[in-house]
Amino acid sequence: MIEVTNEISIPEDELRFTASLSSGPGGQNVNKVNTRVTLWFDVVNSPSLSPEQKELLTSRLGSRVSKDGVLRVISQQTRSQLANREAALERFVSLLRTALKQEKARRKTGVSKMAKKRRLEEKKQHSILKRERSKRVSLED
Repeated sequence: MIEVTNEISIPEDELRFTASLSSGPGGQNVNKVNTRVTLWFDVVNSPSLSPEQKELLTSRLGSRVSKDGVLRVISQQTRSQLANREAALERFVSLLRTALKQEKARRKTGVSKMAKKRRLEEKKQHSILKRERSKRVSLED
């Protein structure tokens, strides 16, 4: 079982792993050994998730979830297939945690009385300044 949150655990048999040739470091291994690991998780058909959670995942992870509702996570950071598998699992869990996290509702705030008073005072000062400019007397008078 992979524990995503306290309420959500996903059995490992719902995940599918594939290995393929990796780009990047590896020396002679890079052309011979399948070290890149791809994790596949069928979000839409998962019995571990509620319909609301499925909807959240498909909407928030839109670019990572295919049209068929399958989430794909790739890891090719290391030269070891096992280490890449662990890295893919960690990234998978962190993606699910962030996507399923409830956002706090924004509380509407108003402008404070002091801010309104300050704004009106500034307007009065600006008005006085402009009035004084128009009262200038020419030297000929």
